[in-house]
Amino acid sequence: MILSKKSDVGLVRSTNQDACAAGEFPDGMGWAVVCDGMGGAASGDVASATAVKIISERIHASYREGMQANSIRSVLFSAIEAANTVVYEMSRSNVEFEGMGTTVVAAIIREDAVYIAHAGDSRAYRITTGSIAQLTRDHSMVQAMVDRGQITPSEAREHPRKNIITRALGVDSRILIDFCEEPFERGDVLLICTDGLTNMVEDDAIFDASRQTSAADLPEKLVHMANINGGQDNVTVVTITE
Repeated sequence: MILSKKSDVGLVRSTNQDACAAGEFPDGMGWAVVCDGMGGAASGDVASATAVKIISERIHASYREGMQANSIRSVLFSAIEAANTVVYEMSRSNVEFEGMGTTVVAAIIREDAVYIAHAGDSRAYRITTGSIAQLTRDHSMVQAMVDRGQITPSEAREHPRKNIITRALGVDSRILIDFCEEPFERGDVLLICTDGLTNMVEDDAIFDASRQTSAADLPEKLVHMANINGGQDNVTVVTITE
């Protein structure tokens, strides 16, 4: 299992409100979590860092070798729900943190499958030798407009409200989480990222970079590409490959 990650403030923001973590279980399986905080300079970074810490700890504490899909789903959901409770209570008890929240993508790779739980517009992709596929669906205003046929995906990229998300961790006492299980074969790359990458770099360009760069070096390469294209936001990329 090869894990690599890179997080960068970008060229415009003064603070980095992204956070991420990744690791390997004793049985050789991998996990990762990426969060993109919101709520102002004083609290977005607190929300994302808190969520990543709690989710990472809960995944480590709960994972067992040989778990089936339903059990892995429960591990991911329980971890995210625990983080949601903590971040929400922090925002309620401290005026400095009022309104803070964060996107979340958490994933576990086991044998020939990847299991992903998410809320918000941070994304997970599966990259194979011949294609790139987005595994998550954005919980955002513009994605809902695309789904209704009001705008095209290309128009969504330039829409003035593209940064408005419809789900986030920590903004309510409960969180609605999406889950998916996808095939994952040896040589595939799981890429998890914040919108600081996807708003700056097209999927085709991400795929092309993956063909020209090792999985271990891909996060740094993609962060560099996002900054070359303007670096309008914090950008975080995590990759895992077997």
